[in-house]
Amino acid sequence: MAFFTVIINMKKHQWNAAQVLSLGFAALIILGTLLLLMPFSVTAPVGLPEALFTATSAVCVTGLTVLDTASAFTVAGQAIILLLIQVGGLGFMLFATFLLKALGRRISLKSRMLISESAGADGIAATWRDMLRMARVTLAVEGVGALLLLAAFVPRFGWATGAWYAVFHSVSAFCNAGFDLLGKSGGMAIFHGSAYMTLVLSLLIIFGGIGYAVLADTVRQHFNFSRMQLHTRLVLIATGALLLVGFVLFLLLEGNYTGTGILDALFQSVTTRTAGFSMIDQGELTDGSKLIGIVLMFIGASPASTGGGVKTTTVLMLLLVVVSTVKAQRDITVFGRRLSLTTVRTAVCIVMADLFLLLTATLVMTVTEAGRGVSLIDLMYETASALFTVGLTASGTPHFTLAGRLLLVALMYIGRVGPMTVMLLLSGSPKRESKGLNYPEEHILIG
Repeated sequence: MAFFTVIINMKKHQWNAAQVLSLGFAALIILGTLLLLMPFSVTAPVGLPEALFTATSAVCVTGLTVLDTASAFTVAGQAIILLLIQVGGLGFMLFATFLLKALGRRISLKSRMLISESAGADGIAATWRDMLRMARVTLAVEGVGALLLLAAFVPRFGWATGAWYAVFHSVSAFCNAGFDLLGKSGGMAIFHGSAYMTLVLSLLIIFGGIGYAVLADTVRQHFNFSRMQLHTRLVLIATGALLLVGFVLFLLLEGNYTGTGILDALFQSVTTRTAGFSMIDQGELTDGSKLIGIVLMFIGASPASTGGGVKTTTVLMLLLVVVSTVKAQRDITVFGRRLSLTTVRTAVCIVMADLFLLLTATLVMTVTEAGRGVSLIDLMYETASALFTVGLTASGTPHFTLAGRLLLVALMYIGRVGPMTVMLLLSGSPKRESKGLNYPEEHILIG
């Protein structure tokens, strides 16, 4: 409890949002690591690197693992992982507020602003009612998902184990975490070809990936597209387009046009955008499919969601910039609204930062994993999966060196906190521009 009090109390230390969010996620990872090292969490002693990797992957809702979650951890350990996934997916600030509220503590305006910041609410302070509504929607979707998954797990594993598996995988899917408890049974591949499981898991992943704000606005407007907020409309358009394009490309590149192949292409299109569940061997995919997977990982889910990536609206924003440039338009407009230059600049920064991190991390991995027989495309697949909090692997994460694993830990953390947050944290307080000072304009050659 002292941890949350320190994070929320802003009176003695004037921390900005970047510092609080970065510190909060780091503290959660450390706490999770310590809990997973405890004897009651594991079936056999595990090392610090393995516990750190697992805790980071859970808090950052990634899903990459170096240990089999089902056999290496007890039910208590699995419950800790599930809690880390839930807290990491929704944001530690929200859970800290619930704890303080339960103890009768006052929640300051600055704390509510931080909650909005962590949820991507564009600086609008979240009210207590907003937070309760967000929690209710989340629990409702996860509850319905668990009930639907009972039909798949109970016949195979019985009521006790089946019910636990249903709850665990529903939360893991909605939070786009990718953790599963089916390692000994063959992982999610045991449901390969199941239209029911493909549909249920895909819907949970998609709902978690579009975010609470989009879900709430869609229901509030009674699914009337023209009345929805601009953000909601852009998210729905981008999500639908990416799912369709990914499905078609995977279907064409893998060349399996049977019923099972269609399900595989559909689920692969969904899961590569930060979900992490896999019903097929990622290592058996063609290089073309892996490249498409990396692109989809890079784009990721939508803002204020449980997913990672540069986000759908960021990429859509850059496409709108291209369209406006080709049409020689002065402003960037969509649905009768003009987009601000600040938003465009932020989108460019995010894409460039993530692209730089992806290429640099892949280059470093070629050094740390030299001589281990891992292809360049598989290394990039792994680094993209970590940085964009996906959880898919084509070469087997446990086979990497300690240096490679630690690099993946850093990438998962940066991917969850956000590269912009990390840059703001490292750069310190922004300098104020001098008022009334305009530099002369000059053009340079580009293109």
